Amino acid sequence: MRAIITILAVITLASVPLWLRDPYLLNALITTGIFVIGAMSLNLLLGFTGQLSLGHIAFFGIGAYVSALTSLGFDIGLPGDVRLVHAPWPPIIGFVLAILIAGLCGYFVGLLSFRVRGAYFVIVTISFAEVVRLVALNWVELTQGPLALTNIPSIALPLPGFGELTLRTKMQNYYLVLVVALIAYLLIARLVHSHFGRAMRGLMENETLAVSVGIDVTRTLTIAAVISAAIAGAAGSLYAHYIRIIDPEVFAFINTVTMVIMVISGGKGSLAGPVIGGLIFGLLPVALRPVMAPEAQWIAYGGVLIAILFVLPRGIVPSLAQRLTRQRSGTTALAPVALPETGAKEPA
Repeated sequence: MRAIITILAVITLASVPLWLRDPYLLNALITTGIFVIGAMSLNLLLGFTGQLSLGHIAFFGIGAYVSALTSLGFDIGLPGDVRLVHAPWPPIIGFVLAILIAGLCGYFVGLLSFRVRGAYFVIVTISFAEVVRLVALNWVELTQGPLALTNIPSIALPLPGFGELTLRTKMQNYYLVLVVALIAYLLIARLVHSHFGRAMRGLMENETLAVSVGIDVTRTLTIAAVISAAIAGAAGSLYAHYIRIIDPEVFAFINTVTMVIMVISGGKGSLAGPVIGGLIFGLLPVALRPVMAPEAQWIAYGGVLIAILFVLPRGIVPSLAQRLTRQRSGTTALAPVALPETGAKEPA
């Protein structure tokens, strides 16, 4: 049943550009899809290991800057009157490097920060994101600082024997984001249902018991952080090549909060939760903009979030799944039971 629902959802999403002709709404869907990928990567940490990272936007921004700088090239000075010159490379290489370098940053952050828990871990992740933001803001020679990196080229896919296909239109970028989101979803699903996924859930449920059966806590959490950061880096790369301009505001704390809202409202620890929550809270501002003032939009935004968590405290997907299971159980319990015939005859 779940597989059928997933296939129908993918078919529906794939058909959207065929009947949606409004470029503004299509643009909103593309940017929402990019943040949904980021939310799925955050859910891998928050939903399946129980670790809240409020600096997750750092990996998103690192992916964006790495991909942009790889595609644009740079010329910077180093100590000792040495200059480092990098010629522009194809954007697809920037996309791959964004995944690798974001994952590498996730490894080092995880290796250091997973030695602490709770509020201390949250503080470490926030501090890391702020350090990265300040580097992007102040290393003007490399990142252009507040002036931003502009004219970032669009991603071009190599087609053997036919040259390459440059993804410039909104429809092309929509399908690119949809494919990357689907790959990320399948990767996370495969990981969660593997032995490693069971180890992650075990750490979240009872860390002491998990350690007693031989699960390496730091190793498991660090691998989860690497995969999560790599997926966030891929989302950041897509964002850079679609928007085609990147500045330090990409590291804004509100972007992390947006991802957390998508995960919590949709249902942390569920595969579809970040997708449902992301679509709702990614498109809600678009729906409210024509009918509300900017100040009122934030009030309505918060009101919708409170209402969802009040009615569905575990998030949309887990709460609805739980209610559906209860209904099925109740229907089964109330079903009439046929008694076997005894073969006895009534007296004449």
